[in-house]
Amino acid sequence: MNFTKVKRCLLIGITILLIAGCARGASTQATATTREPALYWPTSGWRSSTPEGQGMDSSLLTVMLGIIKEQKYAIDSVTVVRNGYIVMDARIHPFNSTSKHNIFSCTKSVVSALIWIAIDQGYIEGLQQPVLSFFPKRTIANRDSNKDAMTLEDLLTMTTGFRCRDSYLYRWSGLNQMRESDDWVQFVLDLPMESEPGVRFEYCNGASFLLSAIIQETTGMSAHEFAEEHLFGPLGISDVDWSSSPQGISVGYSELRMHPHDMAKIGYLYLNDGRWEGEQIVSSEWVKASTSEYVSATLEDGYGYQWWIDDSGMYLALGYSGQFIFVIPDKEMVVVFTSSLEESDFYIPQTLLNEFIVPAAIASSPLPDNAEDVALLESIITDLTNP
Repeated sequence: MNFTKVKRCLLIGITILLIAGCARGASTQATATTREPALYWPTSGWRSSTPEGQGMDSSLLTVMLGIIKEQKYAIDSVTVVRNGYIVMDARIHPFNSTSKHNIFSCTKSVVSALIWIAIDQGYIEGLQQPVLSFFPKRTIANRDSNKDAMTLEDLLTMTTGFRCRDSYLYRWSGLNQMRESDDWVQFVLDLPMESEPGVRFEYCNGASFLLSAIIQETTGMSAHEFAEEHLFGPLGISDVDWSSSPQGISVGYSELRMHPHDMAKIGYLYLNDGRWEGEQIVSSEWVKASTSEYVSATLEDGYGYQWWIDDSGMYLALGYSGQFIFVIPDKEMVVVFTSSLEESDFYIPQTLLNEFIVPAAIASSPLPDNAEDVALLESIITDLTNP
């Protein structure tokens, strides 16, 4: 990123503050074995705080938004939640407070939660259930011992062994073929195998679509309907759109449209080990397994159960064109970006997170009030919303 001299001077001053803040907060970095209960739950809406009220430096956040504005990055919104409070919420024109965004492949992480709920409620036997057992009435092409051995866990971890060819590496050729087929489930099940399942990561949108189909096969409800009852409803998420295949199966790999605040609720559920309003929506064991590295991956350091893993301890849901739900446990933080970025700019949100948002969290307790810097932050947010 190119900074002007003014920005460089500001960053030097901020660095000095960061050093002091890190010294104050160093004793708070140890990972707790149990989490403190939330002070409130944002079911009916998030509460807000100044960044300083949650131990964050407003000036770093202001610099970040200034860079987004100056560089004209195609970022639509940035939402920062710390300790359960929104400390920064920027909607960048023409995206506004009523807009929903296609979260693209962040959808996969939502489907992962639904798979656990279906297991917990007895609809699915468990992770080692063979994939083909969910579709007993289908005649499947290219069937061999590897395909017979493929399990639900292999779908979740993108280690199916399918010759999928439907990711960005192949310009989504296989995905386009699936979407043009008469029966998307049959298309994926018929794919040839090129390796033993459970061994090698190969990003496959078709695998995530099968997860949605399995939810529908076992529960009798689409993933969208199942989520409304067992996930979205309890979290207070009510305004979503989710496209379906021609056969009426929710598109499990993409096409879920949500508000950024609701995306943050998904991250906050996982930050709180699957608990919400005193109820265990998703088991803490599932949260841990989903967000632990199962296999080395491509776009990030590792992959769990439809969640990406970063070696820093952060985990994330990510989607095409710059959609992100970052969960940063050691900072008690959830950060959401929605974007309309070109492929070459895909990692700009993660760069901004690492260079500005995470360093802004300099203390675990409130910082002194800083009305001047908070006013500057609010001013640039207003400017971005109403250019």
